[in-house]
Amino acid sequence: MKRIAVLGGGPAGAFAAERMAAAGFETAIFDEKLAWEKPCGGGLTYKAYQQYPFLLDNATPKRLVTETVLAAPGAGSVLLQLAQPLVIYARYDLNRMLLERAAQVGARIEKARVLAIERYGSRWQLRTKAGIFDADFCIVATGARNPLRTFGTQLAPEDTMSTLGYYIAGDQARIDIQFLPQLEGYIWVFPRCGHLSVGICGKGEPAASLRARLERYMREKGLALDGAAFFSHLLPSLQPAAWKRNRVAGEGWLAVGDAAGLVDPITGEGLYYAMRSADLAAKALLSEIGTLADKLQSYRRLLRRDFAADLEFGSRLAGRVFLGRFLFGDVPARLVQFTRRSPRFADLMQDLFAGTQPYLGLRRRLLKNLNGSLWEIAADLCLSRLIPRRA
Repeated sequence: MKRIAVLGGGPAGAFAAERMAAAGFETAIFDEKLAWEKPCGGGLTYKAYQQYPFLLDNATPKRLVTETVLAAPGAGSVLLQLAQPLVIYARYDLNRMLLERAAQVGARIEKARVLAIERYGSRWQLRTKAGIFDADFCIVATGARNPLRTFGTQLAPEDTMSTLGYYIAGDQARIDIQFLPQLEGYIWVFPRCGHLSVGICGKGEPAASLRARLERYMREKGLALDGAAFFSHLLPSLQPAAWKRNRVAGEGWLAVGDAAGLVDPITGEGLYYAMRSADLAAKALLSEIGTLADKLQSYRRLLRRDFAADLEFGSRLAGRVFLGRFLFGDVPARLVQFTRRSPRFADLMQDLFAGTQPYLGLRRRLLKNLNGSLWEIAADLCLSRLIPRRA
């Protein structure tokens, strides 16, 4: 295996290409857009830049945000101070930085669409308008809208989440997260360098309905729509059953990032999992394990052990987080109220934002802290009746 074709130049493809090129493989990235914008916040968690410090230590424009306001119907809002800031990029800037890193270690970057891909013997032949490229192995990083139907995850309608939003002029120091009634999703306002990213993600609701919800929120908050650039995109949001059959590798190929369905089914976060899956893919391919089939099986195991099992468990929680009820109220409202009144619960929310609290350990931590949290909440309620809060 000497020549690697990476199909897609987003974060997953660029990082996988960097790893393979740095190891001495002849590596080429094929992408018809290369660096481009995307309707998302563009935030990288502490988990991401702790694992990959260059995501923080670079000259690319970015914002470090340490305040998040959570709001839910019937519960008002709460300010959450983040001990570990979120690092926010414009996606164009982040993609460009990652592509430059890949090029610096020798990856070839082709701004071209792969029109056809065929297997002959143990090799691949890729056809673009510029000609033919032969490869020994393909890394599929084409995103959720993967045109290569026989490669990567197979998304049914129920395994997707719609995201759409606007980039508008403005600035603010905090992130806003707004939960909405009867929506498995949320609205976000992320401050970027030079503008705000204002968007909505949701599952099980038409894009037109999501857009109407978002625009109503923007009007209520005084966020100007006039002249704002609109974007929409599809995200993987796998159901529990889909994780069991998720297709992440096959004969002569493997998939990374969105193309492998590797997105948090609750938050919609995909950047960390794009980077991490690319890293794990390179580790598997560069390992001393015997055959190529063995390497692909190793990749599946690495994904499962590192984060895929946790995301699968998260897919079982998603509906309950957004649409469930707890203590006679909606779960999002209780999240806001508990965060406001319980320091223990606020610490838990901090860790969720930082990406350091896995879903698999969430139940144990909640049960461990529930007694103390309820005492904190009860004490706060009693004190608030005796001692009025300062305005």
